Amino acid sequence: MAWYVLRRLAISILVLIGITAVVYFLLYFVQGSPGRAVLGQRASPESVAAFNTEHGFDRPVLVQYFSYLGQLLSGDLGQSYKLNQSVATLLGQNAARSAMLSLAALVLALVIAIPLGIWQAVKRNTVGDHLATAASYTLYATPQFLLGLILIAIFSQAIPLFPSQASQSPSPWVIFTDPRSMTLPVITIALTSIAVFARYQRTATLEQLGQDYIKVARAKGLPERMILTRHLLRNSCQPLITLVGLSVPALLAGNLIAETVFNYSGLGLLFLNSLQREDYPVLLAYTLIGGALTVFGNFLADVALAITDPRIELSA
Repeated sequence: MAWYVLRRLAISILVLIGITAVVYFLLYFVQGSPGRAVLGQRASPESVAAFNTEHGFDRPVLVQYFSYLGQLLSGDLGQSYKLNQSVATLLGQNAARSAMLSLAALVLALVIAIPLGIWQAVKRNTVGDHLATAASYTLYATPQFLLGLILIAIFSQAIPLFPSQASQSPSPWVIFTDPRSMTLPVITIALTSIAVFARYQRTATLEQLGQDYIKVARAKGLPERMILTRHLLRNSCQPLITLVGLSVPALLAGNLIAETVFNYSGLGLLFLNSLQREDYPVLLAYTLIGGALTVFGNFLADVALAITDPRIELSA
């Protein structure tokens, strides 16, 4: 098991280094002259050249990349020239709030999607199954910003149950201290995940229901609830483990939309503001975080699958 984890960890590190190279070079060719982007279009050519020289932007791109990679290894994410703060400080101020929002949405999605997917599989081809399938496809196809606006129109304007704006408290625990104002943002992010998770859970459950061990359990006369909870649940949830790992960066992207719609100060809103200001060091760090979350999510999913199914470790 230890060798399997170390091997997966080494692969993850190599992939992460590749992501840093791709993202860095893409942003390098998109942004053009950093000095011009920071100082503005009215800055003199001399001022732009002096800025680029002072910050090392006049060096070859490969030299700049390896210098940036060295900074990353030392924990330095660079400096935001627009806000005159370190990128690490900006991310630290907002990361916890975004993480709590994502975690709450993920837990809500799993709590609803797993029982829903199992119920659809058990009641397959019934009216309820068809209605749940139609609802899942509708939610999946609806843009997330539109879902947020619909929820605001219904539950904040037509039926004033929740505020239209998320809590502005700087505390990362605002989910617990002010749950009423965070209900709509959490539901907005969770809805799309519920649609995806429920479909995967339904498919995995249908596959397990046809296995011999389920037939044997039913032949022994075991109660249906015991069969579903003790025998079916663990095996049917294994494909969902990988999907949850892959959904981590998707939740980060969902945060961007939800935080913008509900004016919630987190990484998503920071990214949007940095995009408008052309603050490339922040954009680079945010993109790398998305890549790192993707790699980390895959790594955790691989380890979790190896724990739940030892055959994966032996075949890897």
